Amino acid sequence: MPELPEVEALAQFLREHAVGAVVGRIDIAALSAIKTFDPPVTALSGRDVTGAGRWGKFLGMDCGGLWLITHLSRAGWLRWTDNPSVSPPKPGRGPLALRVHFFTPEGATPAFDLTEAGTKKRLAVYIVNDPAQVPGIARLGPDALAVTEPQFAELLAAAPGRIKNVLVDQTVLAGIGNAYSDEILHTAKISPFATAKTLSAAKVADLYAAMRTVLADAVARSVGQDAARLKGEKRSGMRVHARTGLPCPVCGDTVREVAFTDRSFQYCPTCQTGGKILADRRMSRLLK
Repeated sequence: MPELPEVEALAQFLREHAVGAVVGRIDIAALSAIKTFDPPVTALSGRDVTGAGRWGKFLGMDCGGLWLITHLSRAGWLRWTDNPSVSPPKPGRGPLALRVHFFTPEGATPAFDLTEAGTKKRLAVYIVNDPAQVPGIARLGPDALAVTEPQFAELLAAAPGRIKNVLVDQTVLAGIGNAYSDEILHTAKISPFATAKTLSAAKVADLYAAMRTVLADAVARSVGQDAARLKGEKRSGMRVHARTGLPCPVCGDTVREVAFTDRSFQYCPTCQTGGKILADRRMSRLLK
């Protein structure tokens, strides 16, 4: 799933490649991805692209005051092409959900595709006058890179449950998902099963510092990358996430996994749990 660093990089990519262009034809390949109908998608055509933004894991393109907002969900992505097909795509076939064509001041006709792999289609597209009209954006907590340390401490003190759940809860803190929460907890040397509101002041400070460091480093690596390379850049920076069975780069212990019905997380026993191996309860509701 694209998280804060990748979505921030995609927003910057759109600022560099789409701002100044005019929106041309819009091809809808998956009608189910369109979550709003007034204004219609066609209202974007002919408008100048004036900016791009990010709200948590939501990505937006400003078309002269009318916004195209997308949430890429778990398997979605934005793919830019300088030479798009002139033929409209056939609806319902393949990963393509939406294609937006552009006319640039230089006379080029690029496009971007919103795509989604897999059979579970959750990618969402909204056309709104104000990003706050998107229900998911309206429910977001403070951004993970904007929240202050005192605010962060207050959020944790008020949040019931395990710290892994709290970090990925977008209504508490916006932008962090499964992958970066693994990396943040590993950097802070905190167990994913630790109870958020019982963390000591020192541990909260460590966690805040780790969150800032991990996310800022990931943003620095990601911004400026071609959109097609961002997934690889994300994987290359991971120390424990998706590295089950490999040695921890800090202590050398084997990275372990706790798996559930539809996802998993990784951690280092030596660095995070005092050597304890966490129970792998696949039917647990921990992350739901």
